[in-house]
Amino acid sequence: MPRTTARRTKALAVVAESHPPVVPKARRTLNFGGKWEYAPAPESVVVKPDAQYELFIGGKFRAPESGVYFPSINPANEKMLATIAHGSAKDVDAAVAAARKALAGPWGKMSGAERGKYLFRIARIIQERARELAVLETLDGGKPIKESRDFDLPQAAANFFYYAGWADKLQYAFPGRTARAVGVCGQIIPWNFPLLMAAWKLAPALACGNTVVLKPAETTSITAMHLARILQEAELPEGVVNIVSGAGDTGRALVEHPGVDKIAFTGSTEVGKWIAKATAGTAKKLTLELGGKAAHIVFDDAPIDQAVEGVVNGIFFNQGHVCCAGSRLFVQEGIYSAVLRRLRDRIATLRVGDPLDKNSDIGAINSRAQLEKIRSLVDAGVAEGGELMQPACALPAKGFWFPPSVITGVTASHRIAQEEIFGPVLSVLTFRTPEEAVERANNTPYGLSAGVWTEKGSKIFKTIAKLRAGVVWANTYNKFDPASPFGGYKESGFGREGGIHGLANYVRLE
Repeated sequence: MPRTTARRTKALAVVAESHPPVVPKARRTLNFGGKWEYAPAPESVVVKPDAQYELFIGGKFRAPESGVYFPSINPANEKMLATIAHGSAKDVDAAVAAARKALAGPWGKMSGAERGKYLFRIARIIQERARELAVLETLDGGKPIKESRDFDLPQAAANFFYYAGWADKLQYAFPGRTARAVGVCGQIIPWNFPLLMAAWKLAPALACGNTVVLKPAETTSITAMHLARILQEAELPEGVVNIVSGAGDTGRALVEHPGVDKIAFTGSTEVGKWIAKATAGTAKKLTLELGGKAAHIVFDDAPIDQAVEGVVNGIFFNQGHVCCAGSRLFVQEGIYSAVLRRLRDRIATLRVGDPLDKNSDIGAINSRAQLEKIRSLVDAGVAEGGELMQPACALPAKGFWFPPSVITGVTASHRIAQEEIFGPVLSVLTFRTPEEAVERANNTPYGLSAGVWTEKGSKIFKTIAKLRAGVVWANTYNKFDPASPFGGYKESGFGREGGIHGLANYVRLE
């Protein structure tokens, strides 16, 4: 050994002895599943929900007429977070009256440029309180904090920013036509993206000069009430937005109220069908964004690692909570083994745990009812001949949890391949030709979204043209932008949210 090398080796040995290597706590050991065990990384922002939340009507918080409240449960530990006011038909009536008064008052007479200023202000306040709202969203809904923080909140603010810019440009959105506000809009949002869905609906409605009565989901009402405080801080005129929390009877009262000019609903297909019947024959405008059973189509020339990551992102990172979650995977037979092997290895690295831990990839299921439905569909898939693949992971003793799951051997007749499932469960099917892939992907009552994976641009366009889905992603998945419309076909509803198309839902054109 050269003398200089020997000296250097000796010197390094001395340094190593006096300064033993520090093993980061975040990476301690490598377990048999091939993933690092991380030390807890709790969200640094600590937020405590209020003990009780009231209704927001006419710009003020008020107790429900009935005096009835219901609990909001943290799905990660089953502890009560708060009690939420249960709005009755009388409360809905008061909210509609407040919205009607605001429409006839300053809001209805306000210029688009002035309305836009309020939307810009709301967007900026959401940005300022993003970390606080993200924590509340995770506590109430169970989704991982990194999803609430990095997707839900930025997108919510972006929607208000986007439609603020349209408020004084409606004549350009509808050239040659005069756009008038629809009037009082009843909006009903789901539990899976509470704050983002509120932004999707509120922003275009306000930009067009409407007033709103918003009903949040029963299990996730907390961030809607904190949004009401933001509206107060933004000094939005009283009655322009009213928020009435409650259960199904509250939503029914809103849909059937004669003073409501438009209904916008995001939720289950079953409820959407009832709303369509209830509003038929009335003058109410209606848009429905309902269920989905999205398909990934992975061709044999696809970048497999990229496709697998996109599939994982589309169903596991959001716990399958999005209605456009890609819960069906169609793989061309020639690459089936390679895709399944990579998929198995990838889900083995996913972490299920405390939603407020930034290391967690999969949080808690929103409610016990959703968990039971997931279990029922997975059990049915296995009973009908499917093979269940789940990584070994310890689930918390309390709360509503389900591990990432892949079911192979699935056919189109299986319930798991036909029914919507709001959980981290992926069904894998195969195909031989592009024509068969399209036919099998379309073989569902839904038509909300899909994903196509191939290196050939011509194959992308040819496949997309034949898929009956409102949104199709190519070599990516779950990418959203406020300027891009979103909506479905068949039992996934009708109408579009986002972009210029989203404005059309909230105007009458003359």
